[in-house]
Amino acid sequence: MGNKLSTIIIFLCSLIFGPSVSAGLPVSLPDQGPLPSLAPMLEKINPAVVNIATYSTQINRYNPLLNDPFFRRFFNIPDEQLPQYQPSERKQQSAGSGVIVNASDGVVVTNYHVIKGADEVQVSLIDGRSFAAEIIGSDPEVDIATLRIKAENLAEVRIADSSAVRVGDFVVAIGNPFGLGQTVTTGIVSAIGRSGLGIEGYENFIQTDASINPGNSGGALVNLRGELVGINTAIIAPAGGNVGIGFAIPANMVSASMRQLLAYGEVKRGAIGIAVQEITPQLSEAFNLKNSQQGVLITQVDKHSPAAAAGIEAGDIVTYINATKVRSPAHFRSQISMSVIGDILKLSILRQNKTLALDVRVVAREELSYSGNSMHPLLEGAQFKNNPDGGVVVSGLKPNSRAAYSGIRPGDIIVSANRIAAHDIETLRRALSQNDSSVLLKIIRDNISLFLVIR
Repeated sequence: MGNKLSTIIIFLCSLIFGPSVSAGLPVSLPDQGPLPSLAPMLEKINPAVVNIATYSTQINRYNPLLNDPFFRRFFNIPDEQLPQYQPSERKQQSAGSGVIVNASDGVVVTNYHVIKGADEVQVSLIDGRSFAAEIIGSDPEVDIATLRIKAENLAEVRIADSSAVRVGDFVVAIGNPFGLGQTVTTGIVSAIGRSGLGIEGYENFIQTDASINPGNSGGALVNLRGELVGINTAIIAPAGGNVGIGFAIPANMVSASMRQLLAYGEVKRGAIGIAVQEITPQLSEAFNLKNSQQGVLITQVDKHSPAAAAGIEAGDIVTYINATKVRSPAHFRSQISMSVIGDILKLSILRQNKTLALDVRVVAREELSYSGNSMHPLLEGAQFKNNPDGGVVVSGLKPNSRAAYSGIRPGDIIVSANRIAAHDIETLRRALSQNDSSVLLKIIRDNISLFLVIR
């Protein structure tokens, strides 16, 4: 969350929309006909929103010093009381929501944090039926998971194009707040493209004024046609109370993750080999941009990357991807990462006040190799690659280089730098830029986490 949200609680454990500010729907007088109602639309899609119960086993650890008789004698713990300190197991249950998006195959989409660590997942329908669910796959960086249930006569929610969502659109949220059962609430889209919250690895949230409460993560955010525009995931809640600022993962991001999870059981992130930053007013003036030109500024193009092969240069400004306006660095990164490996992206580039159209091929981010020279001076001589399971792996070290004497080793997985999570090469590069004189790395080596300071 960072300093700017230090007093704010983000509820990531089961969320959805509750009562909110009036949606402002038009009302007819009784003598002029029936009142407008969402009931006909909800009657069709309510059966497709499910309750999810997860069960996991938690092991209560004990202090290994209790095995030492001298330790027990010092603390006056009789040997006959030792069994009560032994490891024990305890069943833990949590609840959330999900949405059926394919009735014929029984595919359910929900948040990853709803089913994280679950040994058993149970899906309950509004008609009272309940089914054991199979976890097909999950995408922690986007916070999406797909499940499958074997059932007949299921309903489904059609997935909309979330890029068409506008601020002010009416939306309806459906889920299971506080385990009360299915609940429907209304609101509007307050903002789009929200990022920088530190909730997920890739953020491009739809913000809404509808309230979100524990028990409803993974629930549906639909438009007035009953089409899925987002999956509810989090709220900002000072002192634990709802203030009408909720977030949903856009349906297009959900679809991109879901397609790969259904096809491969995992998500392969796309990359083109560039680093970008936001265009500040000062940069806009320095680059002679006019009319509040939006886009992202390319700060680095990696050698031998698809971007370099396409002719993209540092200092270029990307304004569109496939005719979609680029709003922010987070929006740009999410568009690239959600692209299918092998896709050709059409970028609109602004270079010295001239507009260029360049095609660039998307590759798996694991295919790109980066030198430490481009990451940080203290890591000169190291080679890095994105780790398929998250983080950045040290793929090589040049003998007698600065990095070789730093303490890092080939195979180390860097998961944070300077106390900032490193999901991939680009987030690692941004984290390293915080300090030129020293680097604090958290790495995983031989399945053990450790910190390493390089000066």
